[in-house]
Amino acid sequence: MKPDYKNWMPKGMIYTTLAITALFLALFIVFGLTGLVSGALKTVLFIVFLAGTVVGACVSFWMIMLYRAFWYNGKRKMSKQIIDGIAEYVTIPDGGKGLDVGCGSGALAIAVAKRNPNANIVGLDRWGKEYASFNKSLCESNAKAEGVSNTSFRRGDATRLSFADETFDAVMSNYVYHNILSNDRQAILLETLRTLKKGGTFAIHDIFSKSRYGDMQAFVKKLKDMGYEKVELIDTTNGKFMSKSESVWMELSGSALLVGRK
Repeated sequence: MKPDYKNWMPKGMIYTTLAITALFLALFIVFGLTGLVSGALKTVLFIVFLAGTVVGACVSFWMIMLYRAFWYNGKRKMSKQIIDGIAEYVTIPDGGKGLDVGCGSGALAIAVAKRNPNANIVGLDRWGKEYASFNKSLCESNAKAEGVSNTSFRRGDATRLSFADETFDAVMSNYVYHNILSNDRQAILLETLRTLKKGGTFAIHDIFSKSRYGDMQAFVKKLKDMGYEKVELIDTTNGKFMSKSESVWMELSGSALLVGRK
């Protein structure tokens, strides 16, 4: 039995985009190239349906390239490189507890559990419809396939965690918060860090662009002023997890790892 971590670019999204592109192409042929309509209306429909076809084709190609890069069984295996890279920062004492926010298919929680076999790792996710193939059962199946027994998974909300303050020795997350509709993602980070014990470690990887998160250097200073002994914002697009060119065409520019210990 092998684990199935799926893909961060779900096939469903690709198929939907391809279907929409095919529809635009069909409409372009029917209304733009035949004599079914004429005059100004034909010109407008020609432009609209051609533009839809071109844009759809470009987006479909981009999604397919992302799928190939992230695919665990592919050549690039960027997902595995990122997951393993984050897990290296997480050390949990024997008997301790870790929290993976937005665990998806369980990859990060399981990677951390394997590196910390005497700790208990909780994976939490809302498992939304946009990632319909990701669910609790899949996480549990992947843990079993990896021979990991120190994980558990539950449904939850990253913006309102159902855990008391200072519950976990480590908190971690990967490419989650930028997907949450919010005007203050720094506040969501603080909600996560609320559950971290004093002396604990956090390792959170995301697209920390200014448009999504605001001034992250100021946030790093804020954490230090709050008593976090060591806080680093590490660029992961300089060859650490991906090359600079990959981060650009994948639209992952700004990807960084926020790590620290309080």
